[in-house]
Amino acid sequence: MDANGRDDLQAPLLKPSDSVAITISETNNKKEKKHRTAKFRIGDIKCASCATSIESVLGKLNGVENAVVSALQGEAAITYIPELINAKEIKETIEDAGFPVYEFTEQDIAVCRLKIKGMMCTSCSESVERALLMADGVKTAVVGLALEEAKVHFDPNITDTYNIIEAIEDAGFGADLISSGNDLNKVHLTVEGVNSDEDVIIVRSSLESAVGVTGVEMDSGEKKVSVSYNPDLTGPRSIISCIQEAGRGSKSYNAQLYVAPRRRETEQLQEIQRYRNQFLLSALFSVPVFIFSMVLPMLPPYGNWLDCKIHNMLSVGMLLRWIFCTPVQFIVGRRFYVGSYHSLRRLSANMDVLVALGTNAAYFYSIYVVIKALTSNKFEGQDFFETSAMLISFILLGKYLEVLAKGKTSDALSKLTELAPETAHLLTLDNDGNLVSEMEVSTQLLQKNDIIKIVPGAKVPVDGIVINGQSHVNESMITGEAIPIAKRPGDKVIGGTMNENGCILVKATHVGSETALSQIVQLVEAAQLARAPVQKLADKISKFFVPMVVVAAFMTWLGWFIAGQARLYPEHWMPQAINKFELALQFGISVLVVACPCALGLATPTAVMVATGKGASQGVLIKGGNALEKAHKVKLVVFDKTGTLTLGKPEVVSDVLFSSYSLEDLCDMATAAEANSEHPLAKAVMEHAKRLRLKNGSYTEHVTEVKDFEVHTGAGVSGKVGEATVLVGNKRLMRACSIPVGPEVEDYILKNEQLARTCVLVAIDGKVAGAFAVTDPVKPEARCVISFLRSMGISSIMVTGDNRATATAIAKEVGIDKVFAEIDPMGKADKIKELQMKGMNVAMVGDGINDSPALVAADVGMAIGAGTDVAIEAADIVLIKSNLEDVATAIDLSRKTMSRIRLNYVWALGYNILGVPIAAGILFPFTGIRLPPWLAGACMAASSISVVCSSLLLQSYKKPLHFQNTQGESHYAKSA
Repeated sequence: MDANGRDDLQAPLLKPSDSVAITISETNNKKEKKHRTAKFRIGDIKCASCATSIESVLGKLNGVENAVVSALQGEAAITYIPELINAKEIKETIEDAGFPVYEFTEQDIAVCRLKIKGMMCTSCSESVERALLMADGVKTAVVGLALEEAKVHFDPNITDTYNIIEAIEDAGFGADLISSGNDLNKVHLTVEGVNSDEDVIIVRSSLESAVGVTGVEMDSGEKKVSVSYNPDLTGPRSIISCIQEAGRGSKSYNAQLYVAPRRRETEQLQEIQRYRNQFLLSALFSVPVFIFSMVLPMLPPYGNWLDCKIHNMLSVGMLLRWIFCTPVQFIVGRRFYVGSYHSLRRLSANMDVLVALGTNAAYFYSIYVVIKALTSNKFEGQDFFETSAMLISFILLGKYLEVLAKGKTSDALSKLTELAPETAHLLTLDNDGNLVSEMEVSTQLLQKNDIIKIVPGAKVPVDGIVINGQSHVNESMITGEAIPIAKRPGDKVIGGTMNENGCILVKATHVGSETALSQIVQLVEAAQLARAPVQKLADKISKFFVPMVVVAAFMTWLGWFIAGQARLYPEHWMPQAINKFELALQFGISVLVVACPCALGLATPTAVMVATGKGASQGVLIKGGNALEKAHKVKLVVFDKTGTLTLGKPEVVSDVLFSSYSLEDLCDMATAAEANSEHPLAKAVMEHAKRLRLKNGSYTEHVTEVKDFEVHTGAGVSGKVGEATVLVGNKRLMRACSIPVGPEVEDYILKNEQLARTCVLVAIDGKVAGAFAVTDPVKPEARCVISFLRSMGISSIMVTGDNRATATAIAKEVGIDKVFAEIDPMGKADKIKELQMKGMNVAMVGDGINDSPALVAADVGMAIGAGTDVAIEAADIVLIKSNLEDVATAIDLSRKTMSRIRLNYVWALGYNILGVPIAAGILFPFTGIRLPPWLAGACMAASSISVVCSSLLLQSYKKPLHFQNTQGESHYAKSA
């Protein structure tokens, strides 16, 4: 994004990079919308009669419009009505007829995002993922533990969101639909006046016949309607008008936006409140148990009444502890039983299993002690009711503190979503540009080409172009650029930015989900949901971790019990009022609880969530944990030249004639040939020709049509202008087309290349007729960034399609030693692969279409934000500001994040490495120190909280490099 924000932002920044291709066919034809075609590959078709019999069977199905079976190819194409039948039923019908269906091609893949409830650790997220992947019709599923969300791609012919949610609930977890992929261009309205089936039909038919409407869903019970539409043809206000115009006579309908509750914040608050209430309820019963078992007995004579016998050896204290512990065990602790049941039913084990095992062992052993005391007049035993109650209380306290901390990991994303204003000043102008009316409307009602007034101090509601007025706009919340950017007519503005000091009129170009802000939010959400490769370590550990813990706990109990029975340790080691079995049981329960793998599952996703959110607020969009992880390994950065190291706005600084053609004729020929080219050099030549014509007073918008136009990749263009064959490009193009380049031309080229200028040659009818010398100024921060990368231990090279002399001159100016020039797009990708073959982790920084193969080939592709849409889609990281200093920011943020993840693993595993041996009693023989089960539960909770808080420290991250262009110097700052 340059100083005046002249980036087009034509397409969404976020393009799904999933393994499943998503194709959503849009059509306005009502008949086409009601039909769908599925293609099947069928086995055992031996002759034409087999094909005929299959067609006959399918033709009898209600909903099948047409079925064509090819006996030769063994394929079938079936056209059907999805409201009446689906592809799965058709497939089953073919198989019932005795013909196996090997595969079939779905026409559509739908996507949805779900909020998952009840996940405690990595094992839980894996269980949800497995349940989703086993569900019919689900193609891919990704579950994020820290975000507590799932993204599912599925075949709408086979399943729907209701069945997907049911699959999750069958696995023992809760689920709510957040959004479906079709919600991107959909408006939700409440309609007044719809009181009968007739009203529903009138409103539906009116909407379906409206231009640009692609789908209508009505809920007559709640009087809601959801309308999918093409934003280039219509918008929310037009849809509302359509509904109102459908009323005639006594029938009148009124529609307005349906404002859904802010689900993310609401659910987060509900979860915090739920854990808080559960902890308080648990504490209400656990505190008395703690007082009766550990406080009052140490305060004689106040606690003596607890030893009063009710019957035989059953005391008052024992009975009270039992009464107060039972609600904690079975009411508050019910969630652990439910979680354990569903986990064990899936033949897996998670935190719930460990907690249930530990608390049940303590509780039911205590029941055994109570029964023995009730039936014996000599039995003396110690109950563990306080262990069970306090263990559950500490775990719930830990989860409460954890969800409080986890809520802050998505603060950056929340701040981004809140940037867009709720209302906007909509203007209506007549054909002469005079103001007709002004009204304040909801931002959600804005449509493309609306004229919006933005007063000083107001936020820009959507992306658009300034058509009137001047101002400065603060884009720091989107790009991280602190200095307000001057905006004049023709400049782009971004939704969510702040207008500083002038009133401007803006024409909306991108609204709703197409705005840059919406795309950034979608990109960050996708990045936070994606699983980083380093997370695989935690996933592998969690698969066998819980069973190992159970075995270790059992072996601990068995070891201490056998040692006690064999009298391998002296009697004075025994604590008061505890026998050898009970001591062994306490050690076993402590091992069960302290080794919970919750923190291990949070180590990576929480850090990725904070880092991607922080990066987005700094103007660096990281497309997922994979890119974040790879960037820290980069040791070599490959830079494109034009638009990357240079400003990308080349200017013609000199021109020369080598023929009898006039300069104006030469410019006209070059302009005609270059009219269809998007290359920056072509635009520079055309702009020069325009200025020349304006200067001579002969400027015209008309450009002579070129025939046989051809692009010579990395060399130039050619075509026929009138009767003349014209070539415009570099010396390589001339040689390839056998056009002689004389000494005079060679001297001109050499002279300009030494000045870091690129020469564009124009050949007419086989002879070089003239040339233009084009220069592209180097970005002011380029040299500083190259130097800073070197200080980070990262080498830099340049790979460009420009000529060697110009490229070398630019490289020398910015401090790059190695240059590969005159390389075509595929050559750039090959050069990247060649460097990778030498064992280097390579990052590629580029901005053009010709850079996209190299961006894909590189370990980490970084696209300049003001670059082309193709480059942005191909890249792993998008630098929104088009500022090279963010190359260093991206790599440094990656390093800091990976360092934080490693530290998180130290916290997570450190608690287990230290806690398990202590819980198992390794220090007890030497120091008498042991870890009671309730304290082990506190340690387990502390490990999760420490990991989340460790990740939150990334919120304080600061850029390592700040370049002050006004002073012509750089400022280096240590990032946190």
